[in-house]
Amino acid sequence: MLLLNTLRDEKARVLTGLAKRQVPDAEATLNRIVALDDQRKALQTSTDALLAERNVMSGQIGQLMKAGKRAEGQTMRDQVNAIKEDIAKGEDDLRGIIGELEAALLTLPNVPHQLVPAGVTEEDNEIYRPFAGTLPTLPDGAKPHWELADTYGIFDLELGVKTTGAGFPVFTGQGARMARGLVNYFLDRNTAAGYTEYQPPLLVNEATARATGQLPDKEGQMYHVTGDDLYLIPTAEVPLTNLYRDVILEEKDFPVKLTGYTPCFRREAGSYGAHVRGLNRVHQFDKVEIVQIVQPEKSYELLDEMVAHIGKLLDELGLPFRILRLCGGDLGFTSAMTFDFEVWSAAQKRWLEVSSVSCFETYQSNRLKLRYRNEERKTELAHTLNGSALALPRIIAALLENNQTAEGVTLPEVLHPYLGMTKLTKVK
Repeated sequence: MLLLNTLRDEKARVLTGLAKRQVPDAEATLNRIVALDDQRKALQTSTDALLAERNVMSGQIGQLMKAGKRAEGQTMRDQVNAIKEDIAKGEDDLRGIIGELEAALLTLPNVPHQLVPAGVTEEDNEIYRPFAGTLPTLPDGAKPHWELADTYGIFDLELGVKTTGAGFPVFTGQGARMARGLVNYFLDRNTAAGYTEYQPPLLVNEATARATGQLPDKEGQMYHVTGDDLYLIPTAEVPLTNLYRDVILEEKDFPVKLTGYTPCFRREAGSYGAHVRGLNRVHQFDKVEIVQIVQPEKSYELLDEMVAHIGKLLDELGLPFRILRLCGGDLGFTSAMTFDFEVWSAAQKRWLEVSSVSCFETYQSNRLKLRYRNEERKTELAHTLNGSALALPRIIAALLENNQTAEGVTLPEVLHPYLGMTKLTKVK
């Protein structure tokens, strides 16, 4: 959530940034928010003045009664009762204005960093780091991963439809082993880089989903367990970041680096077509996440560090990848800057997104009330970052497609100790 002081003091920068996102009526929304905040301040001042007046008069009533001036004391008591009614009305109006103000603030996305390019769709994203090597050449008769899955016993989409519905693949045999090995590999690499491993809950309450920005922005994309009013997580970022909600950190606590593996659940409403075949887009998938909580002056330096870390993972897997800097129109609601990693799918002959790495600046921490004490012992909001390190479905798809041979699917050497095998063998 954007800071009110930012909207007031940096209006031109905010409007320039929101224009990159194509936010409609941004200036009118900003003006309305500032007007509501002015009303809040004025009402708070008048209510505080009434409270002070009530307190003074309440003390005087006792003195009048002790002095035997009961009539004067009763008159003042009646005045105090009238003031109490005004205070109650003022506090009720104040709650209404604060609710209206917060609702208006929740409609505004984060302000993009000045380096974020303008644009409307993914076609306007900037190729930040192109792939510089040679893309893999496949043998004749090469197949996409959804056809290879049956040959090698990797996953079964029909079983998922039977047990749950479309978009819930069942990993089997070598595929289940491959998924387990990848999770362990990613976690080991992350913990070696200084991230502390957590195993968070898969369901979160509304306050948790709101604090990291999933609500109200992505309410229709989350699975909602209505009986208990809980939400299935779309990413481990949500519970991991919320571990520090309402926390005040000390300088000595930094760096805060968290990693965790979870299944992730996304409704992905309206996703159809050939581009979502197989594992390209599913409703449940496994992902290992990394999260950092940092001092504001270090956040973009550490964003680069996270980008380098994820790039190393893909290099070790031998997957050709490129990095995009997302344009304003393709940027996530809460992000100030996002880098997307895309791996080359040789059989599909296209790039597949496998990771997003984002800096949220104070947007999440303002909702989280996540602060730290600086060198002057004053509290200020921390910055939050997160990234996928990595999501399994498209990684598995690319490994299958790019490494297929007549003898089987060869596996990256780095995975051999995790899988106990050097290649996948045909089961059919």
